[in-house]
Amino acid sequence: MMLPSPLILQIPSSMPMTNEQLFDFCQVNSHLRIEKDRFGHLSIMSAIDEKIRNLSGSIFEQLRHWSQQHNAGVSFDANTRFKLSTGANRLPYAAWMKLERWNTLSSAPKEWFLPTCPDFVVEIRFLNQNLQLIQEKMAEYMQEAEIKLGWLIDLQHRQVYIYYPDKPQECLENPATVSADPVLAGFVLNTSSIWSLS
Repeated sequence: MMLPSPLILQIPSSMPMTNEQLFDFCQVNSHLRIEKDRFGHLSIMSAIDEKIRNLSGSIFEQLRHWSQQHNAGVSFDANTRFKLSTGANRLPYAAWMKLERWNTLSSAPKEWFLPTCPDFVVEIRFLNQNLQLIQEKMAEYMQEAEIKLGWLIDLQHRQVYIYYPDKPQECLENPATVSADPVLAGFVLNTSSIWSLS
């Protein structure tokens, strides 16, 4: 069952989680999607079911295929965590980072999560989920220095919201494809396959 809003857990200030403890907590509960917001609260989202795997997998595979062809960066699936400058720990459904940025990261932090924001993120709004909460998350991404592009795919209304850090958001109505030019030059997502899976 898809929850309309995440369950929020507040962590007492006397019991702060280290990065390693948070990672271990998420690993033990790997059937759930768990994020930490900038206030240190944990967001417990719906269990990862077959629909989520298929949808996020379709987006990731298209992104990975493009990335391999162009050899310009690294693509990430729905299991990759990013720590934003606010301290928030986010888990987008797909993401991509320029190769030169990836190569500058030390190997140690990669064991837990990436201590930066990707260049490109994709979030998904599933049926009956709270759209405003996900839009607020997208706005949070856009405050990061590294971000260049974000997509919010709204399955309920078959819309795709396009986010740039320096432009107003756009909304595409039931597009068959979505282009990531010029940030990811040549990457075009086939959204027709996404709508068919939803």
